[in-house]
Amino acid sequence: MNQSSQIPTNITPRFAKKFGQQVVSWYHQQGRKNLPWQQNKTPYRVWISEIMLQQTQVATVIPYYKRFMESFPSIIELANADEDNVLHHWTGLGYYARARNLHKAAKMIRDNFNGKFPENIDDVVALSGIGRSTAGAILSLALNQPQPILDGNVKRVLARSYLVDGYNGLAKFDKTLWQLTEQLTPAQDTAFYNQAMMDLGATVCTRTKPYCEQCPLQYSCLAKAADLQIQYPNKKPKKKIPEKHTIMVIPRIKDKQGDLVLMEKRPPSGIWGGLWCFYEIAALEQLSELLTSVNLKAVKQQQLSEFRHTFSHFHLDIQPLIVDCLLANKQEINENNHQQWYNLHHENNVGLAASTQKLLSLLKSMITSTKEI
Repeated sequence: MNQSSQIPTNITPRFAKKFGQQVVSWYHQQGRKNLPWQQNKTPYRVWISEIMLQQTQVATVIPYYKRFMESFPSIIELANADEDNVLHHWTGLGYYARARNLHKAAKMIRDNFNGKFPENIDDVVALSGIGRSTAGAILSLALNQPQPILDGNVKRVLARSYLVDGYNGLAKFDKTLWQLTEQLTPAQDTAFYNQAMMDLGATVCTRTKPYCEQCPLQYSCLAKAADLQIQYPNKKPKKKIPEKHTIMVIPRIKDKQGDLVLMEKRPPSGIWGGLWCFYEIAALEQLSELLTSVNLKAVKQQQLSEFRHTFSHFHLDIQPLIVDCLLANKQEINENNHQQWYNLHHENNVGLAASTQKLLSLLKSMITSTKEI
């Protein structure tokens, strides 16, 4: 018999109550209570944290969260902010669609809910960038609504507790886990329970080397009983990640303002959507055409060391090319909403792709060390 077929389709109220009590009791003794978004909890504060914590570790998120909340302390202030400024505060966190969706959702709340975060689950799910689990987390953690959640940490705890075969993203796997979390989530103390389940997955029921002796569910966990913890959730079948190559062109000029490098703003969707990046060409033969299109004439060029940037679905090998330039027609430097000269001697409040930020740091260090390039 397949082990996953033993999963109970109907958990008894008595068992669910005991399960919930064990989890909540553990939270009061061991759960995390001092994270920034756990203080002065509001749906807005919890929402920002939940989005930042997607695909990102707590330790990484904390300084970003604090800075974000200082700059955008309310939904209205976030909604009214310039997108470049929002993306600037997200630079380095990755998965920038999260920031664009936050900004878009804030505008929806401003325009449709008078700036007050909605308290109905369907209204919350309808907001940009918010799925069922995130909506449940916001409403349960901030308002103690009895909403189930199913983030990656909770999936791991439940998959091991009930030996649920499958992997994250597999429809049957997710459906089974939703059925479990719906039956186990208590109507009372839901905020404590959901926080505890996330904490268990993050700190105890970890991907490798779980600390089962510290888990309140250790005596009912089927994976522990069978010594199969590491096998659950199952690993997603690996696919060969494609490799791509690009040349990042860094046009540079020097004027009375200092060292300036030319950037373009990417389209709102797609890779690095809405962020400022250097121009890309597929081959050196395209360099002259690119420079002509932006009214520049090359004086000197030099390649920097190639480096790799890895996305979730492909590797991108980047060959940086610095091109010292002159204005082709002695006109003023042209800037617009899609093109800007970035001053290497000043901080610019714009959203930057991680690769752009890396190259800027390198260029600034070269200036500091007076290294000739």
